[in-house]
Amino acid sequence: MPIALSRQAPELTACDREPIHILGSVQPHGFLLALEGDDRRIVHASANVPEMPGQPAGGGLGEAFARLFPDLDAEVGHQAAHPEREGAQYLRTVTLETTDGPRAYDLALHRSGALTILEFEEVSSEAASGRSLDALYPRLNAFVAGLPEARTVGELCGLLAVDIRHITGFDRALVYRFDRDWHGTVLAEDGTGVLPSYLDLRFPVSDIPAQARELYRRNRLRIIPDAGYAPVPIAPGTTPSTGEPLDLSQSILRSVSPVHVEYMRNMGTMASMSVSILVDGALWGLISCHNRTPRRVPLQARNACDFLTRIFALQLAAKERGAEAEQRLALGAIQARLLASMAEEENFLDALLRHPADVLALADAAGAAVVTRDQCRLLGATPSEPEVQALYAWLAAQHPGSDVYVTEALSEEYPPAAAFTDTASGVLAISISQKYASYVLWFRPEVVRTVKWGGDPTKTATVDPGSGQDRLHPRKSFEIWKETVKARALPWTVPVADAAKDLRASVLGIVLRRAEELAALSEELQRSNKELEAFSYSVSHDLRAPFRHIVGYSELLRSREGDRLSNKGRHYVDTIIEAAFSAGTLVDNLLAFSQMGRNALNRISGDMNALVEEVRRKAMRDVAPDRTIRWTIEPLGRAYGDPVMLRLVLENLFSNAIKYTRGRTEASIAVGRAAPRDGQAVFFVRDNGVGFDMAYVGKLFGVFQRLHRVEDFEGTGIGLANVRRIVERHGGEVWAEGALDAGATFYFTLPLREEAH
Repeated sequence: MPIALSRQAPELTACDREPIHILGSVQPHGFLLALEGDDRRIVHASANVPEMPGQPAGGGLGEAFARLFPDLDAEVGHQAAHPEREGAQYLRTVTLETTDGPRAYDLALHRSGALTILEFEEVSSEAASGRSLDALYPRLNAFVAGLPEARTVGELCGLLAVDIRHITGFDRALVYRFDRDWHGTVLAEDGTGVLPSYLDLRFPVSDIPAQARELYRRNRLRIIPDAGYAPVPIAPGTTPSTGEPLDLSQSILRSVSPVHVEYMRNMGTMASMSVSILVDGALWGLISCHNRTPRRVPLQARNACDFLTRIFALQLAAKERGAEAEQRLALGAIQARLLASMAEEENFLDALLRHPADVLALADAAGAAVVTRDQCRLLGATPSEPEVQALYAWLAAQHPGSDVYVTEALSEEYPPAAAFTDTASGVLAISISQKYASYVLWFRPEVVRTVKWGGDPTKTATVDPGSGQDRLHPRKSFEIWKETVKARALPWTVPVADAAKDLRASVLGIVLRRAEELAALSEELQRSNKELEAFSYSVSHDLRAPFRHIVGYSELLRSREGDRLSNKGRHYVDTIIEAAFSAGTLVDNLLAFSQMGRNALNRISGDMNALVEEVRRKAMRDVAPDRTIRWTIEPLGRAYGDPVMLRLVLENLFSNAIKYTRGRTEASIAVGRAAPRDGQAVFFVRDNGVGFDMAYVGKLFGVFQRLHRVEDFEGTGIGLANVRRIVERHGGEVWAEGALDAGATFYFTLPLREEAH
């Protein structure tokens, strides 16, 4: 657990109260209108609404939006009534005829209570000259393609920092992660060298207080093109119908807290952009970009950054879940060994003491103790027996009824622990009796480490010369400020704490005649299924939407601007649409693959020839009329399995056979039944297609594994992985034989059943 600086608490409270979402002004690179009621009457307007011929001054306050902007009213009304999601949504680029001539604006809309907020962001010269969708696509594609190669979270963050800085052109891009205390650490950085490096530095929770973090969570992308801007007021100060100030939480143009502007100037930056990294709806971290001089980032580039960040967040979540799942599996194996030993022993405590290595490994601890009213048994590196007994008494008195106690800084809660930080700075304890105070305790030693802060993290209130009042000022120096942290152990991870909880449940189950053992296993399975379901929902919800947007906007670009594009430009747009459709197919296949292992099998005895003929007829519907395919289908007998699942096996194998024989004058596909193998029925699908090199046969049935270029043969690399998963769930196996340009044969087995003969 990162350092908690108690000396900051009063200042943090003051900073947390700053009303940064109702500042009543906007940045000057655009203007804002707020509409109310069915007639969409203008009730708020920023002071910089441009003058337009024949329209009243003052932003049209009190006027119906339709009278001043007749070309936009219908679209605004529809979008306000049917928002796609929370937050500002880009509608389109509009051109307004002003008294200074035509001016182009990117129009965005969001809801704020009963109000509809319109923001017109003026299109910069940079937006007009560069970073269009076709120019950004190769970069986006390369980023997505490179994500699976990143082995660690740090490498993922490094890829993101490089691409975000390249797209935006900022002097520096940081990937910043929050810890459990909301301090932030810079995990990755890319820069031009104009600004100093902040890599590996930590920034205190006071830099981004609670209400700012909530705005970052709700409003993913924030830009400040010029920290030296003069705020543009919004009139009137409160909404006439409610008397409340205008809530700008979701605003793109919302003005910035004076404290934050001062913070930027002290940092030596005049422009910034942040993109929120959300994992399962929670704020994981930020991408923070800075420039020494003012800088506008075009809307297309900002949308690309948002897209990259969403893809990154999905990959990050998958990688973190994967690492956590691996740790849970390893701990589960240790726990299973301990439970097996305890089940064989009359006294379960004796079983624990006979396996000290597994007891310590379960919590990745250096020492452990089993303490009851009658005994205190020590394992590994621990405090002395009297010290452990005293800690036991303190736990029983201060935490009665607690199932689990966990800390990585014991001496902060239990001062006598300062005498044995070298063996027990961190403690994880579980209560193993519902009636008496009995504990299993694990100990971790002190790990002395140096934390590098980005400047002295202490914020102090100073007297403001203008008002004579105390005012919170950000620090002026960002030089590295080091702090040595003592009396703290490495933090206990969630899987370790859960493993300890599960052990406690198992122990209580044994003590209570093992009545809860099956319930604990069921709970673990339910938790795993919920994690899979949450991940599937995250992929389907967060990844499909960006692809739909890419296709939608690309088709709009093709239909509305196609006559202005060159042949190469139209080719680029077509390529983007095709790639987005392919990515959507890949997402669907991934979801099907993840759900395949959870669907229950409904096995029946069925005629394999009838099933093969049904699948063959369906597969031939999609074959080009000019192709000749000769099918040879032997008598297959009956099979015992789930017909829905077996149909998917045949569909994938037939689809592959048809695809990879595409270049043959006459394609030949044979389906047959071979001699039984290891007591199982063996079926095969053979073709005379392009075949494959047997040196790479091990890759055939893996996810995303392909032996042919996607330019030659389409596909996602998931079909054969589904075949293997289905067959293995039936208790069978799959394998393949082939040679280059000499065809391939795919075999699968199904267990023999008397009724299947």
